[in-house]
Parts: sequence; structure tokens; C-alpha cells
Amino acid sequence: MKLGILFSGGKDSCYAAYLAKQSGHEISCLITIVSKNKESYMFHTPSINKVEKQAEQMQIPVITIKTKGEKEAELIDLKKAIKVAIKKYKINGIATGAVESVYQGSRIQKICNDLNIECFNPLWQKNQIQLLNELIKNKFKIIVTGVFAYPLDKNWLGREIDKKFVLDITKLNEKYKINPAGEGGEFETFVIDCPLFKKALKVKGYNDFGEKNSLRREIEI
Repeated sequence: MKLGILFSGGKDSCYAAYLAKQSGHEISCLITIVSKNKESYMFHTPSINKVEKQAEQMQIPVITIKTKGEKEAELIDLKKAIKVAIKKYKINGIATGAVESVYQGSRIQKICNDLNIECFNPLWQKNQIQLLNELIKNKFKIIVTGVFAYPLDKNWLGREIDKKFVLDITKLNEKYKINPAGEGGEFETFVIDCPLFKKALKVKGYNDFGEKNSLRREIEI
């Protein structure tokens, strides 16, 4: 099946692309929505403008559409982007990195139903500690680019998801109910290397925004 990947540059969408390819699907394009609303209900925002660098390493074309990020209305822009992918790259399905969000999953499924294409969700309901360990096992190099919940703070920005990260986030889950994979919006990530890349991306610098337990890191590559 020819798939378009709903792609934010984070761990879940990148891993969904990897699993789609491992399953024998053809990745025809990436679809990235750039939201002006940093509190978007649907789309990630930290370092979203670096997705093109990832696409270059994956050697996959990327469709980029901007949205104001208004609740529900942003879905119209997503649908437009998928229509472009259908017309330009002849896709007959969409792959997502949805794990637990019924809000996101149900709305993407409705769009796919409307457009008469398949919706492929390889991470749906996957145990989140297992998900993190799979990413490590499959040599994904992932850094944290946003934290949005107590007690996550500036010390978590830039951290790589490794065995120590999994141990620490598991403890926070037990004590504070922090979602291990950030499915509650507690943190966001950016992939700087994985098996789909020709070579790893190098972070040359960064700027941090926000304070206390609500921080974003914009990276320079």
C-alpha cells in the first residue's frame, strides 16, 4: 500500500514510518502540519520547522501545510494536506503515530473514511514502556524538545531516550502519573537518527522558551 505518513518529527510518527516500511508498505510522502497555535489539540509544535531536514535524510518528499491551529478547524487543513498527497503521490492510505489519543485517532479515521483511504495505526494501544524500549532496540536516537508537566523541567530538555530515561520516566509515572511516552502531552520529542536516515542529524545549537514546567526547545541543525 502506498502510504502518506502524518509526520511531526517526533518519536511516534517516525517509528510509525519505520514500522510501515517494515510491514512492506511504500512510504510515498510525509505530511506535516505546522500550527501557529503552540497549544494545538492535534499537532506537535517544538522544532516542527526541522522536519524537512529529516525528510532529506529519509529521501522522502514532504508536504507541509500551515494551520492557525484552531480546535476542529485545523482538521480542515489536515484534510486539505491529505488530498494533496492523494493527488500528487497517489497514496491510498495514511499512517499515524497515534498511541492512545482517541481525540486524534478518531478524527484522522473520519478524514480517511471521507476520502476513502485506509488508516494505519501501528502503535495503537501499545504498552508505552515497551514502545520506548523498542525505539532504543531499533537504534532510534531521540531527544526531548518540550516538557509540559510537573516535575519535568529544563533538565529534561535535550535528554536522549535511553535506558536511563526509561528508568527515570517509569519512576515519575509511579509517583506523579506522568505518561511514559508523553501521550498526555507531558513531553515532546525530535528524532535525530534512526534506521530510515542516511546519516544522523547534528544539533548545532538551541534556544529554550518558557519557564518552570512548561518549556520548549527549538534546535538548530
